[in-house]
Amino acid sequence: MSSVQKTLGRVAMLVIALPLAAQETRYKFSTTVVGEPLYTFGTTVVANSGFRGQIYFIPPGSRKLPNFSKLKPVGTIYTPYLCVPPRKFNTGFPGVTERFEWFAIDYTGRFWISEPGTYRFAMASDDGSILYIDGKRVIQNDGVHPPIEKAGQVKLKTGAHAIRVSYFQGPRSWLALVLRVAGPDQHELRVFHADDFKPPADAPW
Repeated sequence: MSSVQKTLGRVAMLVIALPLAAQETRYKFSTTVVGEPLYTFGTTVVANSGFRGQIYFIPPGSRKLPNFSKLKPVGTIYTPYLCVPPRKFNTGFPGVTERFEWFAIDYTGRFWISEPGTYRFAMASDDGSILYIDGKRVIQNDGVHPPIEKAGQVKLKTGAHAIRVSYFQGPRSWLALVLRVAGPDQHELRVFHADDFKPPADAPW
């Protein structure tokens, strides 16, 4: 059991039924969240672990993730996990920008694997998102769409690994971004939290 799970006083269970696009079947996904604030993409408080997200403006009418190398970030946010269940969003990013539509966030970070094996990931988003592990695309969920969760898996060795989540929000005002994971021999998916994947004190990092 992780340090985060040991210290939680409450566990909030959120079960969401989502109407998907016409070609998709109705889907439900549940998210178990440790007792920390939800509904945030991150804050401007600098953190040395977890995700570092760079925010970009994208042209109105965009239908997919942009080529980030051709854009200039307007600000940076930090978060130990990605758990923004489907919700209305009109607050923008305090301290960065008031924009709440037609933006993209490119999250990067590192995590430590203590138990090697196959790890399953699931990512729900509205609108598009892509998950990369060590530069390899694991989940493709790009495009303008209502909240849809897609899954993928990757075999990981003991040691440090790179993670990247690219996300964009198109037209107002509903959005979502939830990343979950299950390790070897784990049946239940849980929110991917950086505190669950910290290296040992003597590990090169």
